[in-house]
Amino acid sequence: MLGSDILVIFASDSINNEKNMEAITFTPAQLHVLNLMSRIRTSGGLEKLRQQVAAFCAKQIDEEMDQLWENGQFDEKRMQELRGSHFRTPYKK
Repeated sequence: MLGSDILVIFASDSINNEKNMEAITFTPAQLHVLNLMSRIRTSGGLEKLRQQVAAFCAKQIDEEMDQLWENGQFDEKRMQELRGSHFRTPYKK
């Protein structure tokens, strides 16, 4: 580690088998989660962590959507417009 709140690792692109390395800097939140994960010793513990992280993310999304709805940036009309839409990234073949 390069300090108490920054971790930099070097990773290669194993998907494309590229040899060049790039630095990845973790945020304090990512470091905290990594530290928590180092203490997990069982698959049950990992599953509990996954559930907690999923619940946290769901709560964040709900709060953000509530704010958008209250501010008038998202409403029933917009929701109907988006129904059935697909926003996938086109991939090259």
